Amino acid sequence: MDLLLHHGLTAFGQFVSWAELVGQIGAIAVVFLARRRSLATWPVQMAACVLLFTVYASAHLGGLAFRQVIVLAISVFGLVAWLRRRDPVYGLAVRQASTAQRLGLVGLLVGGTVVMALVLEALDASWAPWPDAAIFVGTAVAFLAQGLRFIEFWVIWLLVDAVGVPLQLASGLWFSAAVYVVFAGLVVHGWWSWARARRTVRAAQREPSRAV
Repeated sequence: MDLLLHHGLTAFGQFVSWAELVGQIGAIAVVFLARRRSLATWPVQMAACVLLFTVYASAHLGGLAFRQVIVLAISVFGLVAWLRRRDPVYGLAVRQASTAQRLGLVGLLVGGTVVMALVLEALDASWAPWPDAAIFVGTAVAFLAQGLRFIEFWVIWLLVDAVGVPLQLASGLWFSAAVYVVFAGLVVHGWWSWARARRTVRAAQREPSRAV
């Protein structure tokens, strides 16, 4: 792993380690795969987590580093959950969260961010504890919602991107910041794709009742 972390390439005067490059490319691939509702989403995410953990730990971003550990665990849950919810015709059955579920997600985002920021401050694990915590918690909640097949998980990703771009730039991780910008465009398209898939399945489910 040290070889991937301390070797890489230089572009526009900025060094990018192989760990950061491959990890972030993997993260982009995850968005493409999630948009297609592919089971490969989760194994690719697991590999990216291992690489990005080393990147963020070396940049003294404790929240972002520990986030990879949590996401790795959630990825196992997501893979199992998606395997159990595959439709032979329409693939992964996505759904919209109920009002109560949306409120629960907001509660996790706000409460989790406050708690995580205080922990990072107490441990002196990050030079930017609040945005670091917001990205950490937002990512965990987004992947949890993704595993539960909620279309709203794409909205949470947009919030993570909004915080992540300036934090990555301030940390000198310009390549990761650029990846976050790309993420934003992919997330919007993914949101549209999942919403369309949901409408298609609902329309197909209504057809038999109309025929009767």
